[in-house]
Amino acid sequence: MKTILALVAAALLSSAAPSFAADQQTEIIKQAQTAAVAWMALTDAGKYGESWERAGTFFKTGIAKNTWETGIRSLRAPLGSVKARELKSTEYATTLPGAPDGEYVVIQYETQFENKKSAQETITPMREKDGSWKVSGYFIR
Repeated sequence: MKTILALVAAALLSSAAPSFAADQQTEIIKQAQTAAVAWMALTDAGKYGESWERAGTFFKTGIAKNTWETGIRSLRAPLGSVKARELKSTEYATTLPGAPDGEYVVIQYETQFENKKSAQETITPMREKDGSWKVSGYFIR
């Protein structure tokens, strides 16, 4: 009887594991998205220095603050203000090309700017050593 109960308990636990993992990944993605949205609000407002300050360690070691400010200003100015931004996809990853192993969420938006009707923004938050999520990459296509 104990063996049957143990097998039933093991079957129940193994069937619950994928749901728990999916719930955990959903929560991770929500946390990363929250960090991304707050960071993009700074960038959208032209607060480029502050966006660099609030970015993750990997981001800040990859680009100097003044280089970031100059580069993002020259990239965003011709586009004009954001008119609409729609979430297209999120993907959890532990490895990305050219980046150290860690926890990442690659978030893609379809964005409409004042002077560009259709662009794709990719923003990649990374979990920092303290457990917080901070932006490690940002691209516009």
